[in-house]
Amino acid sequence: MIPGYQDFEFDLPGALLQRLVEILKNLIPAPLNEDILDAVPDAQGVYQLFLHNQLVYIGKTDAEAGLNRRLRRHAKKIQHRKQLDPTDMSFKAVRIYVFTAVDLETQLIAYYGGLKQVRWNGSGFGSNDPGRERDTTKYKSDHFDSLYPIDIDRVLSISLPVIDSAASMLIELKKVLPYVFRFESASAHSRQPHADLIATPITLPVNFTPTARNVIATVVPKLPSGWRAVHLPSHIILYKNTLTYPSGTLIAHS
Repeated sequence: MIPGYQDFEFDLPGALLQRLVEILKNLIPAPLNEDILDAVPDAQGVYQLFLHNQLVYIGKTDAEAGLNRRLRRHAKKIQHRKQLDPTDMSFKAVRIYVFTAVDLETQLIAYYGGLKQVRWNGSGFGSNDPGRERDTTKYKSDHFDSLYPIDIDRVLSISLPVIDSAASMLIELKKVLPYVFRFESASAHSRQPHADLIATPITLPVNFTPTARNVIATVVPKLPSGWRAVHLPSHIILYKNTLTYPSGTLIAHS
């Protein structure tokens, strides 16, 4: 012992986790919908997602991609899914004004039982569109998109002109879908649709029911030879190629 001196080490990560758990415990989950999220700030913090009031996902945000933006992204992702009703989803969120180097997301997941209990973490739920290079990947059975695949037969709130180009029809469809829809562009880094899509006129049949499947099944057969539309568990692709997609199902071809 040194006279007049003592070591002191404060367990900041442990204290922060303990206080955060107390705050989350006392919060009442709120529906994960646009109306509720309007009031949530786009700030750094942590959040939890619940399905049927069971904790399924824990996330952390920073100031650049804050709570509001992240929760809206999740609220969109759960739309138009089989076996998943968005009204069964709820959330808790806590804004944290001062972040330390503590990995709160990992600590919270561990506290609540790890990935076996917080089952959407590690399932691909929080991932962005992986890009065209990953389309040929085979989805695992426990992947979020395998458990809750997109529903391409959902009737859409969309007004399509009776006659227009394939490009215009597909652009309008892309705008209303809550999941990714990618189609061939003019070149690798262009946002302009492929020339075939621009040049092909489409006439919708009488009493047309606007679903993603119906729009695509109407457009694609009218295109020049070589086009294929494929439905994957997480998104739809329309390319002019002959690739094989292990987790894909053909919607239409030309």
